[in-house]
Amino acid sequence: MEHYAARYTVVTVDLAGHGESGHGRRSWTMPAFGRDVVAVADRLALRDMVLVGHSMGGDVVVEVAQRIPDRVRGLVWVDTYRSLTRADPEPEPDPEAAAFLAPFHADFAAATEAFVRRIAGRYADAELVDRVAADMAAAPPHIALDAMRYSVRNEPAAIDGLRRAAVPAVAINPAEPPTDVASLARFGVTAVCLARVGHFLMLEDPAGFNRLLDRTIERFAALAAAAPGG
Repeated sequence: MEHYAARYTVVTVDLAGHGESGHGRRSWTMPAFGRDVVAVADRLALRDMVLVGHSMGGDVVVEVAQRIPDRVRGLVWVDTYRSLTRADPEPEPDPEAAAFLAPFHADFAAATEAFVRRIAGRYADAELVDRVAADMAAAPPHIALDAMRYSVRNEPAAIDGLRRAAVPAVAINPAEPPTDVASLARFGVTAVCLARVGHFLMLEDPAGFNRLLDRTIERFAALAAAAPGG
């Protein structure tokens, strides 16, 4: 945050049910999270924004952008999607989603710790991985499971939301496993990759991540300035 203090106002949000935010909700959907972030933007009178979302947060910022596109310069996904292919909703029931979620239902803490260690990647500092794994495994299971149930099926909604928002979008992803750059580009998302990091790239290599984020924000600013009335 200090990196950006001189040039930008940085607003960080704990989504409902995460961090210090409240748990008083029955359903933890991407549209509900999006409405929460819009409420924060309204409360703070934010009119010129770049929305950055990590992992599931990338789905959330798409929800925000399609609600207030005139106030958004661009979207940044941080390891949200490595490819975009599923434009049509999956039928219910979804065996693939059910298989993914089954271990979390059986033993949420153990499955979460194993999942974090798997997606962190081979370059991540062991102490960092331990800290993130413990933090995520301590989340209220009913909230995390409900949010996961919606997020693992959200690709068609994300694709539709990108179309509706019609704002520039960039995906900052780890270099490994490789990103399907062409599939993201088909839906208007430009991919840039950072080497020697895993899923938690902004924690694993803050300096490298900040460089890419800087360039992305500068690109959004240049596009806005070049637009009619910019």
